[in-house]
Amino acid sequence: MRSFFLFILLIFISCQRERVEDLPSRAGLPDQESWGVTIILTDQGMMRAKVQSGHLEKYNDRAFVLLDSSVIVDFYDDKEQHTSVLTSDKAEVDQSSNDMKAIGNVVAVSDSGITLYTNTLTWSSREEKLRTKDNIMITTEKADSLYGVGFESDSDLKNWRILNPSGVTGREFK
Repeated sequence: MRSFFLFILLIFISCQRERVEDLPSRAGLPDQESWGVTIILTDQGMMRAKVQSGHLEKYNDRAFVLLDSSVIVDFYDDKEQHTSVLTSDKAEVDQSSNDMKAIGNVVAVSDSGITLYTNTLTWSSREEKLRTKDNIMITTEKADSLYGVGFESDSDLKNWRILNPSGVTGREFK
């Protein structure tokens, strides 16, 4: 009888379920991550921008991409000719519109020689326009330094406007 109880006890002990710990929540974590990425943004099959970054995080539920390491964006015209380059610490891309917001140490340089400095800059994919409400500084190809708050331009920095300008020029006025 004793061996029968011992046998039953061993069966219960051996059949005991191991406690499975819950996996950590994925809430707030990216759905995908990549390193050393290049993204090509197109309009009707024509390359409009090439975005490069050291690190990418993609969030499917928000249709949002975070580029958080040395962002470089090359812009192209409707003939796929290079027009300007933008660099920033990081950028956010809205996947539903392809709009991008560059953040931190933003510098945009046109192939014609105009350079824009600011803290944030938004690129509208549909309009192909650059905008900011932050402080800006522009140096022109004629060595003018212009300052202001707020800025709008096309992607190639040819047609630009400072919303609240101030500045210094080295030119002589007659």
